[in-house]
Amino acid sequence: MTTGNGSTERLDQLAGEAMKNQSDALALVGRILLGSIFVLSGFQKLMGFSGVAAGIAGKGLPMPEVLAVLTVIIELGAGLLLVVGWKARWAAFLLFLFVIPVSLVYHNFWTMEGAQAAMNKIQFLKNVSIMGGMLVVTAFGPGRYSVDKG
Repeated sequence: MTTGNGSTERLDQLAGEAMKNQSDALALVGRILLGSIFVLSGFQKLMGFSGVAAGIAGKGLPMPEVLAVLTVIIELGAGLLLVVGWKARWAAFLLFLFVIPVSLVYHNFWTMEGAQAAMNKIQFLKNVSIMGGMLVVTAFGPGRYSVDKG
């Protein structure tokens, strides 16, 4: 409803400004939530490095120690970059790419049966959802509350 004096336009402008501030805060919280799983996982892998390399070898992948080092670097490094918002678009895209082979190799539920298949299907779909979040950060950037703007 317009009063004829532009008050509706002013209300729209104020609502837009409030939503922008809220969106920037939500982008920060979203980055922290998305990045934290990688930071925590990377730190855990660093602390149990030999087990990680053995797990990679158990999947029949070549150069398990090298892949374990790369995994820790990607998870910790890109995860931290995403959380603080420095080069967040690049970090998010790297994590997006990283999650693809991880999901296909470690959560290949279509090769399993029963409870193992059900659990890995959930993990696979969780990773697909995380990939969606990474694409959102890649497309729209880290928001105002970040070290840089993308």
